[in-house]
Amino acid sequence: QVKLVESGGGLVQPGGSLRLSCAASGFVFSSVGMRWYRQAPGKERDLVAIISGDGGWTNYADSVKGRFTISRDNAKETVYLQMNSLKPEDTAVYYCKTITFWGQGTQVTVSS
Repeated sequence: QVKLVESGGGLVQPGGSLRLSCAASGFVFSSVGMRWYRQAPGKERDLVAIISGDGGWTNYADSVKGRFTISRDNAKETVYLQMNSLKPEDTAVYYCKTITFWGQGTQVTVSS
């Protein structure tokens, strides 16, 4: 069955960096696009970044452009989200998604 497992979240100070990982299994990883979403308390789940199956195309929410980078390693069946220059407003649970499947999420807290 399809499984997505996020990791790499934590507490970081403003201006800091984190790299999230999403390990996938149960489907042909290289043939599907992957997405990162985030959901802050009391808010809707928002799309953060998208990457195509071969990694050749990416797109980002305006709020993270220039700070976040999505990438993937198809040999490891893993998608990443490198987050730099983090701000308190980046605090949220971050989820990866493919097709209709979601991971369980990983908490990112940006606070001094």
